[in-house]
Amino acid sequence: MAEPKPIPGTEKYIFKDKFIERYSELTDFKKFKHYCLCFPRRAIRVNTLRANVAEVRDSILAKGWKLEPIPWCKEGFWIEHDDRRDVGNLSEYKSGKIYVQESVSMIPPIVLAPKPEEVVLDMCAAPGSKTTQMAAMMKNSGLLLANDYKGMRATALGMNLQRCAVTNTVITIMNGERISGKQFDKILVDAPCGGTGTIRKSLKTIRMWNANMVKKIAGQQKKLILAGFDNLKPGGEMVYSTCSLEPEEDEGIVDFLLKNRESAEIVEVPESVLPGLIRGEPVVNFEGKTYSSEVKKTIRVWPQDNNTGGFFIAKISKALK
Repeated sequence: MAEPKPIPGTEKYIFKDKFIERYSELTDFKKFKHYCLCFPRRAIRVNTLRANVAEVRDSILAKGWKLEPIPWCKEGFWIEHDDRRDVGNLSEYKSGKIYVQESVSMIPPIVLAPKPEEVVLDMCAAPGSKTTQMAAMMKNSGLLLANDYKGMRATALGMNLQRCAVTNTVITIMNGERISGKQFDKILVDAPCGGTGTIRKSLKTIRMWNANMVKKIAGQQKKLILAGFDNLKPGGEMVYSTCSLEPEEDEGIVDFLLKNRESAEIVEVPESVLPGLIRGEPVVNFEGKTYSSEVKKTIRVWPQDNNTGGFFIAKISKALK
């Protein structure tokens, strides 16, 4: 794994004592902090609705860029240039042949594995990285409902769908918890979160973090995961994911679902589905709380393990009646 490059000037960023205490309990804080204060590793995903992987790879390499395949996503590459050029200036980006997307962000759709002809909900869709990825996996067939709660965010979503030639998707604008009475084959709940897995691309998270904020966000996430599960057809599957590393927003939310919906079952994701990904240990005990042992089947990704952002992913099925 390549050693990340530290971001100049980050020595002025001070982590709060409570944050240090909490994350020292969860992981190797020294390593976590080091990776949080390094440049994020840029990544792209080839949009197979517009081009094939080999064609795009060869075209970008010919322009002097360096590409390294992302082992868990066959359409994904880490990308860099000696001159730190802007990926957004590539013609492949402007023509919708690639989507700039973090490598860990590609994981939830891969775990959900939506298929052509299925009816799928992306509950918190904007700006559309995972929506466009799922549309490509579905080969633009079936129905993909892309929902978000703000019109401005939905505008960006619509522009990305158009750029990427997505035609099987309908956009809705409402709070995800208000979606009701539907029966979806697959649902992605990539929930709004505290974002502690994204510090290296948003350093302000260090300053904004506080424990009360975590509790408030977790309350909203509980509503979203219940709404998602209730709109899943029996036998259907759902992925709950966040770019947070807070147990209350991750394992705690999955534990909440298990306690409130008897038909919810956690699905273990085989290593073969995500080859090359180093997984962290899921949290079962934290600050006096003990979560269901079923949360051991979830996936926790630490920045220092894969030189990526941090992420949490849980695959959930609804038992047949």
